[in-house]
Amino acid sequence: MRIDLLCTNRTHPVVPSLRDWISARARDHTLRLIHDKSDLQEGDILFLVSCSQLIARDDRARYRTTMVLHASDLPEGRGWSPHVWDILAGREELTLSLLTAEDGVDSGAIWAKRHFHVPRHALSAEINALLFEAELALMDRGIEMVAAGEYPQPQPDAEASYHPRRTPEDSRLDPSQPLAELFDRIRVADPDRYPAFFEMHGKTFELTLKKREI
Repeated sequence: MRIDLLCTNRTHPVVPSLRDWISARARDHTLRLIHDKSDLQEGDILFLVSCSQLIARDDRARYRTTMVLHASDLPEGRGWSPHVWDILAGREELTLSLLTAEDGVDSGAIWAKRHFHVPRHALSAEINALLFEAELALMDRGIEMVAAGEYPQPQPDAEASYHPRRTPEDSRLDPSQPLAELFDRIRVADPDRYPAFFEMHGKTFELTLKKREI
């Protein structure tokens, strides 16, 4: 199959995993990792992975199917950064959905889902590693389904819920709160792109968390 992967952020932490995934499957498929929709060509599958660009219907029509990964149990949790919102809500068992890309936000038919466990002690990099592992496994499943002539199942829109877009302000901490109450907000904050921070004594401080392995 001819398969393109579009990840619009060249420095996104998923990129090394995508490159390894491509290398491991290069004998069976023609694969490309691209970072801008202007590089789209045509093929069997287009995977949108951490893609921030709007991929129009005409662009999607160049491929037999265009699939997007979304870290929620759709139709619950449409919108942005769903796994972060779920962790902040106290969930440890998360769901990743593989769906057809459509014009409506996260509204496409579901190809497959995968469940994964995020321990209460997992930090940002560890959470990402668990998420990326699930994403790559679902991409493999998507390829298998297309090859077998299978089809996705429509979502029940009546059951949909939505998450708001996260901003750097969501990483702000209230230093008057106990550490136990702040812990989840600290551990889900990306220490490189959106570090947790707080203000005190007229200054702003960034906070990073490192796990000590015994």
